Amino acid sequence: MIALLSGKIAYKGISHIVVDTQGVGYRVFIPLTTFYELPEAGESVTLHIHTSVKEDAIHLFGFYTLQERELFQLMISVSGIGPKVAMNILSGISSAELLEAICGGNLAKLITIPGIGKKMAERLILELKEKAIKKMAADQIPVTDVKQKRNDMIREDVLSALVNLGYKANAARDALDKIARDAEGEQAMDQLLKKALKILAG
Repeated sequence: MIALLSGKIAYKGISHIVVDTQGVGYRVFIPLTTFYELPEAGESVTLHIHTSVKEDAIHLFGFYTLQERELFQLMISVSGIGPKVAMNILSGISSAELLEAICGGNLAKLITIPGIGKKMAERLILELKEKAIKKMAADQIPVTDVKQKRNDMIREDVLSALVNLGYKANAARDALDKIARDAEGEQAMDQLLKKALKILAG
């Protein structure tokens, strides 16, 4: 199975390239993120490869970084996501942003990617969240930063909901600050909203 491919670019296209390795041309499908990093045709390139073997074909998917290939392999392990969809996802968002969105449960971010609907985004979060957090730890990306961002997003959503219900922003912030001081660990949006309403009503 091919895991790494080095050679000269015989053809360069947006969706695939042909890598000439000692006279043999390999067609390699690539995401846009990899395309933007490639040198011009005729120059040397090294790509991390995922080999897909089917009854009627062998397809090579190439990535400029190892992180991209690992993310691709994580995504195709999710039910309903094949290589084509995974490539589209990687073409619409950077690896770091994708990891952050999955770890943070950021549904809004994921559904902005072309071809990703709400159900698919929910499936990505559900099936890959723990794996993504472990990957971030392995890549030495601080998971605490992601958790903090997620908490901040939940807080902003609750604050917006309280203001829409007629409460003053300053009073709502004070209530949320009190909950943050007393609470331990992460809280879901509905729990935070209920607690805030209880404080404001009192």
